[in-house]
Amino acid sequence: MSSSGAHIFSEIDKLRVRQLNNIEMTSGQSVFADRELSQTEILNQIEGVILRIVTSLSKDEAPALVVPNRSSWANVSFNDAIGLQMSSEHCVTTIRSDCPSSATKSAQILKILSVIYTLVQSNSYATKRDIFYSNTQLFSSQKSLDAIIDDISCMLKLPRRSLHVLATSKGLISGDLCYLEADGTRIDCRSTSAAVSVSSNISGITSIEIMCIYKYGSVAMSFEARSLTVPSVMWLGLLPSDLQRDSLIPLTKRDESKLNSLLKRPYVASQPDWQKEMELMQQSQVKAEIQSLASIAPDFLTNIYLPNKLRYGGWV
Repeated sequence: MSSSGAHIFSEIDKLRVRQLNNIEMTSGQSVFADRELSQTEILNQIEGVILRIVTSLSKDEAPALVVPNRSSWANVSFNDAIGLQMSSEHCVTTIRSDCPSSATKSAQILKILSVIYTLVQSNSYATKRDIFYSNTQLFSSQKSLDAIIDDISCMLKLPRRSLHVLATSKGLISGDLCYLEADGTRIDCRSTSAAVSVSSNISGITSIEIMCIYKYGSVAMSFEARSLTVPSVMWLGLLPSDLQRDSLIPLTKRDESKLNSLLKRPYVASQPDWQKEMELMQQSQVKAEIQSLASIAPDFLTNIYLPNKLRYGGWV
């Protein structure tokens, strides 16, 4: 990467720090604690849930778990420095153990709370996949387990990493790249013949909606927005305004529905250039795959399009 390119991304990182500092000064409302909790504090949180259940049983009452509703847009607010945040005052879902429709979910939450308690107590970690295959009799799919873990994280007001649950075991990277860990450790991926382990939450942006989720977060994970969103994300391309007519594909009904949904989301108004690009796509009723640039020249994307976008600031 050229020195000018490195400088651009350095400035973007500084912008993110300023945005987060600004949010901390202007808004004290956060679903999660502003500091890392100790092992004892995390265990106490779980014990508090169990104590309430035992108290209900001692009174001959059916235990109930109260979980914030993670699917309602009414439960989130938008801040352009962080993204979608769960409001401090939010509606909840009550999961009763004596109700046929929620008894299974109640049992699943208690089981995973037990697993998490053991992990935290022993200072060990497990992936969501590990937990699923150890409890296949209780969960019909990996997706159902993932939802329970997110519900527990939201209920306890603790990020998943504090529960000692990982999304995946590890990621690997090797090549002409250096990066800094959260603790300030500088990792040079060129200095070893072996691949370097990286954080498991790195992924690629593959659509407008996923880009929006990386930048602003999602309703379902709004309770953990501070540690998940990247407000400094820019839309590099392929932009609808970059497209050539002979490389276009008609929008499907599903595409139209998704585009209409995106345009109604609260963060779009804060990004007029993004809104303009999406409205252009809506009006033209066409889209394109990034591979369509290969119709110009096989190396057009890597040798011309992206280098010029980065060099001249062609993002929105």
